[in-house]
Parts: sequence; structure tokens; C-alpha cells
Amino acid sequence: MNVFRKIGPVAAAILALSAVPASAEVPAGQDRAVITRLSDLPTYSYPMPVRPSEMVRDPAAVRALAEAIERDVRADLARFDIQDVTAVRRMHGTLLTIAMLKGDDAEASKQLLIVREMQEKPSARLTSGRISEALIAARRGSPGEFAATLESHLESALGSLPWEVVEDDLQGTKGYLEYVSEGLVVGSLESSLDPPALESRALSQQLADNILGAAYTLTVILPNKPALLAAYAAVVDSHKEARKPDIWAARDVSLDPSSRLSPVGVAVWDSGIDFGIAALGDRAWVNGKEIPGNGVDDDGNGLVDDVNGIGFTLHGDYTPELLFPISSVGADPAVYQQYSKGFSDLQASVDSAEATELKQKLSSLPKDEYQPFVEGLSAYGNYAHGTHVAGLAVAGNPAARLMAARITFDHRVIGDRPTIAQAYRDSYAAVRTVDYFVEHGVKVVNMSWGGDLAGIEAALEQTGAPGTPEERRALARRIYDIGYKALLEAMRDASGVLFVVAAGNSDNNVEFDEVYPSSIKLPNVMVAGAVDQAGDETSFTSFGNSEVFANGFEVDSYVPGGARLKFSGTSMAAPNVTNLAAKLWAVYPDLTVAEVRQLIVDGADEKQAGDRAIRLMNPARTMELAARRAAN
Repeated sequence: MNVFRKIGPVAAAILALSAVPASAEVPAGQDRAVITRLSDLPTYSYPMPVRPSEMVRDPAAVRALAEAIERDVRADLARFDIQDVTAVRRMHGTLLTIAMLKGDDAEASKQLLIVREMQEKPSARLTSGRISEALIAARRGSPGEFAATLESHLESALGSLPWEVVEDDLQGTKGYLEYVSEGLVVGSLESSLDPPALESRALSQQLADNILGAAYTLTVILPNKPALLAAYAAVVDSHKEARKPDIWAARDVSLDPSSRLSPVGVAVWDSGIDFGIAALGDRAWVNGKEIPGNGVDDDGNGLVDDVNGIGFTLHGDYTPELLFPISSVGADPAVYQQYSKGFSDLQASVDSAEATELKQKLSSLPKDEYQPFVEGLSAYGNYAHGTHVAGLAVAGNPAARLMAARITFDHRVIGDRPTIAQAYRDSYAAVRTVDYFVEHGVKVVNMSWGGDLAGIEAALEQTGAPGTPEERRALARRIYDIGYKALLEAMRDASGVLFVVAAGNSDNNVEFDEVYPSSIKLPNVMVAGAVDQAGDETSFTSFGNSEVFANGFEVDSYVPGGARLKFSGTSMAAPNVTNLAAKLWAVYPDLTVAEVRQLIVDGADEKQAGDRAIRLMNPARTMELAARRAAN
């Protein structure tokens, strides 16, 4: 889970990304091995005689790759009982993409229905596969009427869906169709897949799948883009005046500065905070034993000038600089601020002016400008993320004492090679940071970031780590476990601190896929999923360990320099929960971590999300419960 999701390979076709499983066809009487973790599935490798950016234009090469991947996917579905619907859905999504590439309409229709049936979110169950259905219908008609049939069939199908349920997904697909381009697809392959393919002359299935998605986009989506976009635009534009109600303002609670409040330490463990913004600087925690800027460790804790918090660089070195130095990577914040807002809106299916500007930029982006633009966008995201989160964490709470704990996230498409040595350095930085929270009496920590095992494995491959795919997977496991265990033990030992964690933005099961910290289960950890302004589960929110859901859609807060922007993601949902916990401690300082967690859960409203029940945070009700408890 990246703190700021990059525009990765626009490789996967829209519908393939939505796909999900039903039971595979298994020979009678054959027992299937049970798979409870993604990493327990076999790893496969496919030869790359040419660059992926070249292969994607060769129909014969794409077909050969597709057939090889299809054999392996079908074998896994037959051999294994995979205990995660999302993982199986992804596999059937790959089969759907392959069937569409091969022009096998019967197989595509079969996979499409499997995918749709296995969608867990109500909107996804209604919207997935609609483009494939329309393409199949158009293929059955007159060749001369293909475009007209495609547009009319798709518009009719989308128009019949309940707008209040599918609004976000339809707007998101419309946005995708507005910005997807050949330059974006090929540029993505050149920057993210060509280097590892040239290094080893092979790619793992995890990376090779992106070639199939890119081929689908280039050969199916882009040639039919005018008709597809017209159908989505017609339906979306017909509902321009319809807007979901906002439930959050009525639930909000602001503490009265004149009330008797107790100071409460709130740490934002993120990419840094701009304390030059008055609303944040005025609430900054201050280490009174340090003299600012003198370059001396005045309090003798081994950390120089830790006046408002602690920070670590990309390679795990201590730094007193508490805001990511964006100028050091050459990304101009003035240029990327609006693009960053637009990207957040695209992810959240928001049709804003910033999203429109970014779509225009992306749709005309030459392939050789892909990497510098995406890396600049990612750098700004790192720069702004922590400040935005901090503004949410302390809003309406004059008793908050805001501490920065800076992590430095890599902004590059392909970063440094993961190593055991770096894993230990990063683990030390994490443990030292948690100890720092305890030493200085922090009550609640916000963690809107994370990492996953599959991401480490992919990074090893992309950076040319030697060895077989199995050896890289084993190394990825060692690196992941070093970080996971160190963080788990440090957080467990800090039992008097509540850690609020963002679930992630990958619409996946964080336990099966092994994502930390959002998969960590401890009495002092709360994982927050994201819903929209009406309390409906967002299409992007991950799940599997979320106790409470909060607003993660178009949430307004500060960015460095003092401007305010609306960002979306579980990164924004988590600090809303942190905010509520801090307010509880400001008013009722004797509450334990367990009591604060329980008050937040008990005050939440249960809501049905498809076949699952989720809990929507309700600050006003939680504070009422706390007052009632105190009175008794």
C-alpha cells in the first residue's frame, strides 16, 4: 500500500481489474490444497525476448504470453482452494482479459459473470464487465454498425443502474476513458517493466500480467474510446445535479477552547508536517529541553534538534528536518499541487476542475515524459501527505499537541533494491520512533501508510535482484518479516498508545495479501476503512481488518504553504478516527486505550455494505456515550 498511490502501469484493463472468482472446475474427487496467504501460491516466470513496450505491439507475442499465463492461472484455480475471494477474482479477471484479447466471446461472457458474481461491493457487482458485455454485443451485430451498437448498448446498460449506488464507479471509469492514452500506456511499460525485462530476459506473472492489460488497453479500449466515452458521459452528465448527501457535518464535534481540557499528545507518523502553517504550528508539541537550531543534542537522547518531533531519511538516517525536502528532487510544488489534487480526485471518481486538468495532461503526455511527470507527482504527494493528515488529526481540538514523526517515502517509479541490511535500518528507525512516542507521552498515533510482501517481491525483480523467482520470493519474505516483526513488537510494547492505521487503497484483503501495519491485530491498534460523504464504502478501500470506517472522500485539509485541498483515500479516513480519539482524551484524560477504542466502536453506526456490515464512525454519538459513562 503506497502512502500516495502512483500512476502505475495503466496496464490492467478496467474490467479485468474488477474481476473475481467463483469456484474453479476441479476434477471429481481431487482434493485441493488450501491457500491462506497470497505468497503460498506458486510463482511463475515468462521469457521476454524483447522489451515489454515492444512486445505489447506484437499480437503474436502477446497471444503466446497470454496462453502461457492462462495455463498457469487455470492450473492454480484447479489445484488450490484459495481462501480469499479477492485473490481469486483477480485471477478470473486475468482470464477475462485474455478471452477479450483472443476474441473468445463465449469464454469472456463466462468469466465476466464469474467476476461479477464474486464482487463484494454493491457498486462493483452492478458495474463490472459492462464494457466487455457491450463489446461482445457489438461484435455480434453488423460490422458497419459496430461503434453505434457499442455506444447504445453500453449507454442503455449503464442508464438502467441505480445511480445512487453506482455513481462513483461510473464517474471513475469516465475519468479513466478521458485520460488513458497510448503515450501513458507505453510510457508506463518503458519505465516500470522494460528495465527488469532487459536485465533478466524474463518477468514474473505479477509483472507480466501488466503487459496483457496494456495490450487490451491499446487494442480494445483505445480504438473504441470515442464510443465508450460517449456512453459513460451520457449517463454521468444526465445526473450532474444529483449529489449524495453529506452525513459528516452533522456528526462532527469541535471542542470549546474555553472548556477545561487536558493536553493530549497526537503524533502524525507520515511524510512530515509544515509547522509554518499557523493552525498547525500553534498546536505543535514542543520538546522544551531542546534549543531549536543549535545543532546540539541538548537533552542527551541521541537526537539533535528534535524540537517538534523525529524524522528519518529514505535510508533510515536520523534527520531533524520534519518536512520532506521536495526541492531536493527537483519537483516544483507550485506545478504539482493542482495535479496532485486532480490525481486524488481521479482515484476517488470526483469530476473536479483539477481532475479535468490532469486528464488533459495525461491524455496528451508523450511516452518519454511519463516517468518524470509521474515521479514529480509522487514527490509532491509525499511532500503534502503528512501535512494534510495532520490538519485532519487536530481539527477542532485546541488541546491537541501535534508531534511530527517523519518517514521518507520513495517517489521513483523504480527505487532502490530492497536489502536485508536496509530492512534492519528501517526497523531500527521504526522502533526508535515508537519509543520516542512513549518517552514523550503521546496518546494517539496516526499511520496512513504501509507496505506489502508482494510489493517487496516486485521491487526486487524490478531492480534486477539475482536469483530465481523462488529465491526472490524467499528474500522478499525475509525482508518483510524483519519489518513486520519489529513494528509489531514495538507497537505491542507501547500498550499505552493507540495506533490508528489506514486500511489501504487497493480494494484487497490486507490479511491474505500480507500488508502491514493494516493487518496487525493488537489491543492498541485500530484500522480505518474509507467511506464517501454519504457513508457508502468507497471502491478503493481495502478491508479484512477494519473495525471502523470514516470519511475518506474529498476531505479538506492543509497542504504545505497553507493552502487547503481536498484529498481522498483511507489516508484521510484514519486521521478522522485519530481526531476523535484525541478529543476523547482531551475531555476524559483518564480513559484507557481499551476504553477509547470501545467508545469509538460503540458510538459507530452499523451499515450494510453488500453482504458485510461495516461501522461508520459517529463522533457526536461517541462523545455522548463518553459523557454518559463519566456521569455514571
